[in-house]
Amino acid sequence: MKLLGLMSGTSLDGLDIAYCDINGAQFELLAAETYPYDDQWLQWLSTLEHATAYEYALVNVELGHYFGKMVNQFRQDHPGPIDAIASHGHTIFHQPNLGLTTQIGDGDAIAAETGLPVVFNFRNLDVALGGQGAPLVPIGDRLLFGRYDACLNLGGIANISYEVTDPNASAHTKGDFMPKPPFREAYDICPCNMALNHLSRLVGKAYDVDGLLARKGNIIERILNQMDALDYYRQPLPKTLGKEWFVANFLPMLYAEGIEVKDLLCTTVEHIARQVSNAIKGRGLSTMLVTGGGAKNKYLIARLQAQIPSCKITVPPDNIIDYKEAIIFALLGYLRLNGRTNCLRSVTGAHFDTCGGNIAGLPKVKE
Repeated sequence: MKLLGLMSGTSLDGLDIAYCDINGAQFELLAAETYPYDDQWLQWLSTLEHATAYEYALVNVELGHYFGKMVNQFRQDHPGPIDAIASHGHTIFHQPNLGLTTQIGDGDAIAAETGLPVVFNFRNLDVALGGQGAPLVPIGDRLLFGRYDACLNLGGIANISYEVTDPNASAHTKGDFMPKPPFREAYDICPCNMALNHLSRLVGKAYDVDGLLARKGNIIERILNQMDALDYYRQPLPKTLGKEWFVANFLPMLYAEGIEVKDLLCTTVEHIARQVSNAIKGRGLSTMLVTGGGAKNKYLIARLQAQIPSCKITVPPDNIIDYKEAIIFALLGYLRLNGRTNCLRSVTGAHFDTCGGNIAGLPKVKE
């Protein structure tokens, strides 16, 4: 089945589109592109949580039409048959403790623009069943990248996924709902590019290329200790992070008076490396695939490897670094259209494994 996977992440890099041929646990990436957001979209997406209900509803629909138009542009540049679109959307609110998660980019608007069936709203069913609605990528890690002990994504938020065969190696501190091993375990570790890119923008850069600015800085121990002391890091699994948490708890530390941006970047990189190390140690993980924009930050990768020398880090080719999440959302759409599980309760804490996602348009599915 040939699908387009659409991904828009919290780092606001743009809309990722991955054209994939998926057959069970096998995939081929046929083409991929990123369409950066212009200043107007960046403004809307970075502030929409403060908008009126009317503005929120309007941007939801407008973003869907925008996604559809970008898909049509992609199809002109990369012609070929497409069975369906699988769109993650763009997360604005994520508070699963309130039964709430929202990913804008209306699927019906995408279907109207493209004439293709669209799978969207992947998280809602899981949250309704008591889950975190995230991460969703781990089932793709299991099916498509299972040759690695762990998969680490360094996106707006750093998250990790690994298979648990020994319950003593699980990160869960209360596992009454957990299945017996083996099972997939995954969670959000800490802020990553959401923080690093925010700091970079303060000095007029979209991001810190290769971590060069962070490398020139010094670790500010006082700030590092404050970051490491955040309550989230002591919460039991399952757990996830959202922008609201970042704005309320992490962002204020990035405005510490009298500290240069390069020092804050260096300190934040060290914090990320330390928290990833805490997630890895004691789990019996010897190989790890690292993707997401942070995988290109050479200084961050160096600090990670220094913190976890017993775990071999693999940074794949750029097309996998950049588009792994979009590829996996294409897989999630494939699983949804074929009535197969695409969200794991062992990851999210929901009452059941689920086959989640709404379908817009008329599905014309081919195996």
